[in-house]
Amino acid sequence: MIITNNNKVIDLSLELANELVSINASSLSSADISQVECLLLDHLGVCIRGSSLPWMQNLISWGSKLDGSGKAHIFGSEYYVPARIAALINATGAHGMELDDTHDTSVSHPGAIVIATALAIGSTMDSNSGDILSAIVTGYETIGRVGQATGAADIIEHGFHPTALFGGFGAVTTAARLYNLSPDRLSRAWGLMLSMAGGSMQFSQDPEGTTVKRLHAGYTAHNGIMAAEFSRIALDGPSQAFDGRYGLCNIFGKEPRIDFLKKNKEKPLEIHQISIKPYPCCRLFHSTIDALREATNNFNIPPEDIRKIKVGGPSILIDQHMMLRPTSVMAAQYSLAFTLGASLISGPNDYEAFEENNLDNQDILDLADKVTANVDFELNKQFPEHFGSWVELELKGNQSERITVLDSHGTPEHPMTIDDISVKINSLLRPLSDRPLTENIKNKIKQFVSEPSSSVSTFVKQINKI
Repeated sequence: MIITNNNKVIDLSLELANELVSINASSLSSADISQVECLLLDHLGVCIRGSSLPWMQNLISWGSKLDGSGKAHIFGSEYYVPARIAALINATGAHGMELDDTHDTSVSHPGAIVIATALAIGSTMDSNSGDILSAIVTGYETIGRVGQATGAADIIEHGFHPTALFGGFGAVTTAARLYNLSPDRLSRAWGLMLSMAGGSMQFSQDPEGTTVKRLHAGYTAHNGIMAAEFSRIALDGPSQAFDGRYGLCNIFGKEPRIDFLKKNKEKPLEIHQISIKPYPCCRLFHSTIDALREATNNFNIPPEDIRKIKVGGPSILIDQHMMLRPTSVMAAQYSLAFTLGASLISGPNDYEAFEENNLDNQDILDLADKVTANVDFELNKQFPEHFGSWVELELKGNQSERITVLDSHGTPEHPMTIDDISVKINSLLRPLSDRPLTENIKNKIKQFVSEPSSSVSTFVKQINKI
């Protein structure tokens, strides 16, 4: 809470709401719109493939009981349900493969939540593409700013999952923009969401209880929509949801930086601070994989020649990511040792390497047993602004040099182009029996964002038919 010299309380949450409500499609630059195109293509490709996963089929079946009761589409089906149900399912699917985008400094995955919410509410309201663009941009902006103000790295150490903790507030903003809520009503909706915020990291300790991590994106999309809907009918949450005495930053943050709620005019919008994942594993490992690629001459050193794989990076690598025998897909994707073994055996882009039939792959496990990780205090200081790490191999007869990568492929410093994303999505969709064509999805997105009056309902139906 900030108090002026005349004892007036400055409500930074309301100031943020006023700022976000002022953003509209006409205020976005061509670079902003191009970035949203990339985010949409990445999200839709991952969501469509994610919807085919066996456990996702169970969730879609659960949602099918409400078919016909709403206008929002569940991807991977012909079902139309209320917006919050579609957002819950679609956000879970998009977060279900460890391939959705990441906002590094909030250590969160905003796209799965924000875009699923925007498409679900937009279909219900028959919104146009201009509305959707501003809703997506402001949803990302909320998660990024709130996550930084709270101190994402510290809250992970304390056991909270940033995607679950911050994501609902982005969903609130996205929904509120499409519902055309005033800044005060948006602020009140954040206050409602405050009492639903949470999300434990316990899934990182139990290799079986991992589906909940996927659901964190769905929970927050659902709850954020509900909070916006309640505020829309004049149910009030408290003001100062972020900066108040018992606001999010102060009750969850160890050393909150409340000023991060304010716009830094020298920084671009948070949509430009997004890392898009080329590899289907925890975002923390991507710099390690890039370093391993260089150390092994593009994974061309025979595995039997490797005696040890030494890794250095932030302390979180050791605290939460060194499970040697994961027994579920998600646990394998969260295991640094298994991921490096899978990268050496199958290549780093292969999602199938993490599927259940590979969890006892002895070649992968033998390499996993050779991985050791140590805290690098300099890289630890730079986390989460940079997810850096280093790799050093001990080979038969000699030891390789240490390769350090501060910013991996896919980060804003080394971004994936829309053509790179197309290659990723094309590979991801290839196993589907009724495989949609990535180029067609990309073209439909281009048409949608280029015409501000395009109907999102029509756009979603076109994507579903591709």
